[in-house]
Amino acid sequence: MTWLRAPRVLAGPGIWSFEHRPRPKEEPHEIAVPQLIAGAVISFLCAWLLWSLLMNGYLGPYWKWPLEVMLPDSWKTGNTGVISSFVYMAIVLGAIVVLFGRVGRWPALFRRLLAPVGRRVWKRLPGWLAPKDPAAMPGGALILRVVLALAVVWLLWQWCTDESRDSSLLMLQLENLTPVSGDAASYFYYSTSYSLIDLALLLALFSPFGCWAEAWRRCAPGDRSRRAEAADASASAAPVLQVDHAEWAELRAAGAGAAAERLAREAWAGLMNDVDHARITRAWESVRAQTGRLPAFVDSVQQHGSGACGHPSGARDLPVRTARHDLLTGQVRIGTASDDVRNPYERRGVGCALDPAVLGTSLLAVGPPGAGKTNGLVRPVLEAMCLQALAGRAAVVSVGAAGAGPAGADAFDAVVRVGHRESPCDLDLYGGTTDPDEAAAVLAEALVGDVVAGAPGGEGRRAGTVLGQLLGPFRVAYGRFPGVAELRELLDGAPEAIAALRSALEAAGEHGALRELDARERQAQRAGDIGALLADRIALLDRPAFAGFFDPTGQSRQVSLRALDRPLRVRIDLPERGHADASRILARLVLAQFTECAVARSDRSVFACLVLDDASHVVTQEALRGLQRLRSANAGVVLTLRALDDVPEALRGALLGTVGCRMAFAGVTTWDGARFAEVWGKAWVETRDVTDRQIVSDEPFTKLMHSIRRLVTGKDVTAKAVTVRTVERERWSASDLANAVPAGHAVLSVTSVTGESAPPVLVDLRG
Repeated sequence: MTWLRAPRVLAGPGIWSFEHRPRPKEEPHEIAVPQLIAGAVISFLCAWLLWSLLMNGYLGPYWKWPLEVMLPDSWKTGNTGVISSFVYMAIVLGAIVVLFGRVGRWPALFRRLLAPVGRRVWKRLPGWLAPKDPAAMPGGALILRVVLALAVVWLLWQWCTDESRDSSLLMLQLENLTPVSGDAASYFYYSTSYSLIDLALLLALFSPFGCWAEAWRRCAPGDRSRRAEAADASASAAPVLQVDHAEWAELRAAGAGAAAERLAREAWAGLMNDVDHARITRAWESVRAQTGRLPAFVDSVQQHGSGACGHPSGARDLPVRTARHDLLTGQVRIGTASDDVRNPYERRGVGCALDPAVLGTSLLAVGPPGAGKTNGLVRPVLEAMCLQALAGRAAVVSVGAAGAGPAGADAFDAVVRVGHRESPCDLDLYGGTTDPDEAAAVLAEALVGDVVAGAPGGEGRRAGTVLGQLLGPFRVAYGRFPGVAELRELLDGAPEAIAALRSALEAAGEHGALRELDARERQAQRAGDIGALLADRIALLDRPAFAGFFDPTGQSRQVSLRALDRPLRVRIDLPERGHADASRILARLVLAQFTECAVARSDRSVFACLVLDDASHVVTQEALRGLQRLRSANAGVVLTLRALDDVPEALRGALLGTVGCRMAFAGVTTWDGARFAEVWGKAWVETRDVTDRQIVSDEPFTKLMHSIRRLVTGKDVTAKAVTVRTVERERWSASDLANAVPAGHAVLSVTSVTGESAPPVLVDLRG
């Protein structure tokens, strides 16, 4: 419930909205602490002097003129006169305190010196005395605390002001601290004053236990209205996320009161976690879109409570979490913006987070090995996507080297260990499609995409045509696509394989497929046919280590990316140690299948995310076209690179321009930094140039003083001249990115799918 009730301020893309406190855009001018102390002391002495002059009559009787004019004569004598004089002096004293307090900046001094000490003391108080979060306290517990505190204060105050006992605190005050003259007016005046002082001290003493500030905040209608007006005034700049946290008012309004009561009861009892809340909220959104699902939804909630509408795996949380997640906004916190002068002031000290709204523009992270790409970026993003998948909001595919997975196997529904004979799952080489041309285009991109990466595009189409001339007839003849060994034989032009395929087509009477096969045989006789290159590349997958994999006969449990419209969690381990070239082919294959399947989905309500750890030699010209289409398909890709040298030179600028989120880790080279500096552009900044000019005087006395000063300090007497200019400079230069980014840090810029962007910010990934 504390997590649900926490405020969330939507201050912009890339900002951690959980309990976010917006900062001003410009850095306020702060006065030095010694100057604050001197001003406060001087103003206090002036106020004390003025009050003493008033009390001792040195300023005459004129300051009492409003009291003499405004009060009737009956109020100027007896006890009423004493009380009215006391009230008037209190008003005058309050005016003096307010006036000189503003002049001496007493509130600023309190915030700078005393407020931090008070917060530290408050945090160290025990929970029964001062709750850490009074706003999260239930109403019954708050009322009980208020009543108990008032009862204790009343009893102690009665004991302190008991006039029948000479040992009461009030009697001690009257005897030792006041010049009582003995008359009734003076006794009434001082007894009333010290009774109120005792009451104020007791109220202040028991304020932490009674939580009276929180009670007043909840009960005072004026305070609520002022807060509402302030919230409306700042809504345009930083809107606050409004969520029906635990009462499920929409369910009650739709007639599902029993289900709403069950969910609210389990939330208050601690039987519901953040994944359950997000999953049921997602299910309710689907019910609102299709009202016919309401009875099934209500039955599931009444039977299973917070476990209703569960994920197919039955899991309700991840075994291990290493990052901070907020499933109400879908964010994962990856670090904190450093307090660096190159960061905008409004971003300094603010949490940095990623969510589907920014990952939908894809993310590129560049940094040398050991810079923290896996621990600081890939692992939090994978955890967030897996949690979103358990909530029914995302589908995630993780691709990385075998044995170096950023997340455990128990966090995924399917794990494909390519080259491992005990792998429980297999990878579909053709992406689950039944269209030969589509399968040929995706497979051609995987096999020869790196070869034709810098070409205009003709060779890629030739490779797709060659594969289509074989895949189409083979599927017509056998009702399936060929396996790796069969495809290799066809590309090599083996007479037995071609003859068997021709016989099957003739028996089936498929003359169109026969014409495709004849065309392939004629083209294979030409010089420079790309079929030989395709055969060499497919031979990298036809190795003994991969025996039994990529089986198109359906005898194994194959993972197809056609299921991206469902909350699927897939991990693919590539054998990079002994089969580096084959791993790159498979990585390009998964990327090509992902971009094709994510765009072809009919239901795009589930966010599809591909996390490709180490995308070396994977980015191609066709892959960049696929990344551009993902923004409108509610999908995104996270790519990590050791350096931009792993991408063809002709595609480096296009890659940085295609992705919306860019991240440069500590240790990048100046060449890579120059690319990032170019894409991040420039900004107008204010510079101050200070010049020292030597002062030369012709007056004898001034010359003497300058000579004495030169002897004492050893420096000439100079005068400073300050020139303020507005110039355009790079946000982050190549030298700064290469040399000024500390270890464990990265420079991050994000862009949302709606086009809202944020400037590059230095992020501490360890914060």
